[in-house]
Amino acid sequence: MNKFMLSDEDADFLPIIPINENDDQDKNLVVPDTLPLLPLRNTVLFPGVVLPITVGRDKSIKAVNEAYKGDKLIGVLSQKDANVEEPGPEDMCEIGTVAKIVKLIKMPDGGTTIIIQGKKRFSVTSIIQTEPYYTASIRVLAENEVAPEENFDAHLASIKDLAAQIIQISPNMPAEAAIILKNIESPSFLINFVSSNLNSDVIEKQNLLEIDDLTLRAEKLIELLHKELQFAELKNKVTTKTRTEIDKQQREYFLQQQLKSIKDELGGDTNEREIAEMKKKAENKKWSDAAREMFKSNIAKLERMHPTTPDYSVIYNHLDLLLDLPWQEYTKDNYDLKRAAKVLDADHYGMKKIKERILEYIAVLKLKGDMKSPILCFTGAPGIGKTSLGKSIAHAIGRKYVRVSLGGLHDESEIRGHRKTYIGAMPGRIIQNIRKIKSSNPLMVLDEIDKVGADFRGDPSSALLEVLDPEQNNTFYDNYLELEYDLSKVLFIATANNVQNIQPALRDRLEIIDLSGYAIEEKIQIAQRHLVPKQKEAHGLGKSKLKISDKVLQKVIENYTRESGVRELDRQLAAIMRNKAKEFSLRGRVSPTISLNDIEKILGTQKYSNEIYKTANMPGVAVGLAWTYVGGDILFIESILSDGKGELKLTGNLGNVMKESAATAFSYLQANAKKYGIDATIFSKKNIHIHVPEGAVPKDGPSAGVTMLSSLASAFTGRKIKPYLAMTGEITLRGQVLPVGGIKEKVLAAKRAGLREILMCYLNEKDVKEIDSNFIKGITFHYVKNMQQVLDIALV
Repeated sequence: MNKFMLSDEDADFLPIIPINENDDQDKNLVVPDTLPLLPLRNTVLFPGVVLPITVGRDKSIKAVNEAYKGDKLIGVLSQKDANVEEPGPEDMCEIGTVAKIVKLIKMPDGGTTIIIQGKKRFSVTSIIQTEPYYTASIRVLAENEVAPEENFDAHLASIKDLAAQIIQISPNMPAEAAIILKNIESPSFLINFVSSNLNSDVIEKQNLLEIDDLTLRAEKLIELLHKELQFAELKNKVTTKTRTEIDKQQREYFLQQQLKSIKDELGGDTNEREIAEMKKKAENKKWSDAAREMFKSNIAKLERMHPTTPDYSVIYNHLDLLLDLPWQEYTKDNYDLKRAAKVLDADHYGMKKIKERILEYIAVLKLKGDMKSPILCFTGAPGIGKTSLGKSIAHAIGRKYVRVSLGGLHDESEIRGHRKTYIGAMPGRIIQNIRKIKSSNPLMVLDEIDKVGADFRGDPSSALLEVLDPEQNNTFYDNYLELEYDLSKVLFIATANNVQNIQPALRDRLEIIDLSGYAIEEKIQIAQRHLVPKQKEAHGLGKSKLKISDKVLQKVIENYTRESGVRELDRQLAAIMRNKAKEFSLRGRVSPTISLNDIEKILGTQKYSNEIYKTANMPGVAVGLAWTYVGGDILFIESILSDGKGELKLTGNLGNVMKESAATAFSYLQANAKKYGIDATIFSKKNIHIHVPEGAVPKDGPSAGVTMLSSLASAFTGRKIKPYLAMTGEITLRGQVLPVGGIKEKVLAAKRAGLREILMCYLNEKDVKEIDSNFIKGITFHYVKNMQQVLDIALV
């Protein structure tokens, strides 16, 4: 019932109840000259119309009570301004409706509700009293009962039709209203009933009430009904247009709610559980302020998103990365220098220089407690243990170890990561490995840094500049992470075979440490300590008493391998173990020792021999020392004269630098022919052909300059070169000998080949002193400054 009540303070809803439209009592109703007044706001009462009103104002309650005690008549006036709380005489309209109080109800909350029916229109002559309620002297206005005009019936029919149309297209209008409309017969009541139900404002309704002429009132009503019909049609059109989308959203919402209820019954929504777990994990996370803010922002987005939207998985994966990264989680370094030295010695034999560098680093950490980690770069031939040394260092200082292979890397985003907007985006390899290892201060080996390439996808070596700069990498920015990450505590160790292939700007950030090749003595020790036990275990012979003597190992090294490292030696030892595993399977036992003869049976005839250096002793043949990517090596340089016009011919797949060395040697010898007892005319009568065997192998570099000049001098003078002599060095047109690199590898290669004397520039003497004297016993070194000294020593 309450929802049908109109408050005199706020009468918005207007259910109009027509009863007794042709009530005969109205004709005989005696209206006194004075009436108590009831001001209404937001509505207008018309004759014949019934309204329920909730009375709230004190004056109104007193007026209603006083009227109900007497003839139950009260004057109802509309307020001019609905916002006035306590209306005065000037705030009320002058024309209103005499109403009869049909029913007065005292409400439980102390309020008063009345049901009133409009009877006759009246105008206020004067206000008689204002307290305790308004009383006015009034004049009753008679309805203009003129004879109906010809078009008056048409007006009534139009009113009914327009009202019926509005009821039909208005969703809030009850269907019963159309039935009531059809059954109204009185013209005046029809006009009053429809006027009361108009959706117009109070001013327009009051204007209708004040019109005396019924025909004019009908015309004005039709005008207002047309306006309301147009508005209802427009509203209906807009509603229909938007309803489809709203209905779809509502349908999806209800389905989602049903799905949520089902999931709750089954133990809760998986996505909600995951978000809750993320929040719980984040509580104990040590991370930067920027990371914390980003997490809060993204988790809030995730909670608002539906799991089926494409961005849901993008944000979820990003949050997962934020939680997985060890932002301020560090492993504790072990600063025990003695223990570290033992670990390094146990894992790798030799490498004194590198071990000292690592112990220095640990000593500084121990004293200072914290420092920006250096970026070390181990360079050397394949198979000498650069990568495994990194693992050993991690073990020595108690850090986690992670290896990043950079060989063949072409895409810059592999280092910096992809932006989240790309499909399949992921963080760069640096952040991925930090995430995997769960530590912000691991030892990270960047393997094969010299094999990084560049193409249309960018230059990864340029992206590494920020990673490998101790001054910058505390704010390393990953495109996927979209945050700065501190890499300054990471100990980076790069490995490379050839430093020259590393981009200059990147090379400048690295602390280069050369790992030279191993001497035969070192290889024997490495084999006994590491390789033989490893291969025995790998081939199921770990419990057998099989041993390999140093002499047998030396034969394998000299006759079956030619390398600076021990990778090929490891393969040969694996072949021996496979043979022994087969023997054990066939006989049930294995002989504990391996003889020199067994080696030839297992590995076949020897692959390399030193005999070639003994048989090659003839004029024009010199032995040079070269450095290749696999370490030091021996090469022959042969020169031969033939009748001709003094042409110089070069063969053997030589590079430009080596060809220039040959031309320089020839020009020097030609210019100093008399000095070396050579007939100057021979240069115009003989063609000279210089050849370096193994033509399939590309050869380049300046190191063969001395060797080429010695070979040419031997050919032109007819004097042999001293046997078992090797030489290396660059020459100038003035006959000076210049120093070259890779001395240790070259010296060890000469030792492997059985050579006894080595000739080199006097400036390379410092490099020889760095080699353990035990590894170069039996080799005589000649240090020279010019070609005169070279030829004095070399030519027999």
